[in-house]
Amino acid sequence: MRAKRIVANLPVPDIEAAKSFYTDFLGLSTEEFNMGWVARYTSPDTGANLQLVTRDAGAPVDSVISVHADDVDAAYEEAQSLGYEIVHPITTEPWGVRRFFVRAPDGNILNIVAHHD
Repeated sequence: MRAKRIVANLPVPDIEAAKSFYTDFLGLSTEEFNMGWVARYTSPDTGANLQLVTRDAGAPVDSVISVHADDVDAAYEEAQSLGYEIVHPITTEPWGVRRFFVRAPDGNILNIVAHHD
C-alpha cells in the first residue's frame, strides 16, 4: 500500500464548539468540508490539516487517522493477506469515499480511504 496523505482524526464532543480553537488559534481557517459529525480544517498557507470527529456515522468504531491510499481495494486485500483485523469492511460510502478500517498491531484503528475521482 502507498499512503498519499495522512490526516489526524481528533475526537471532540461538539465540532462547532471546538472549531474556533483550531481555525483561529492554529490557523486552520479553511473548512474543506463539514458533515456535522466530521469536519476537516486546513491552513491555506501551509496545507497542515486535521479532522474533528464526534463519532463516525458510517462505522461501528472511530479511527485515529485517515490514510488516503493510492488503491484502497489493493490495500484492503493486502491487509487481509497480512492477517490484520478488519474492523469495518471495505465500503463505498454515500458521501463519495471508498474505505475500510483496520486495527494496527498496537490497537489503533486506521481509516484507509480513497475519494472517487
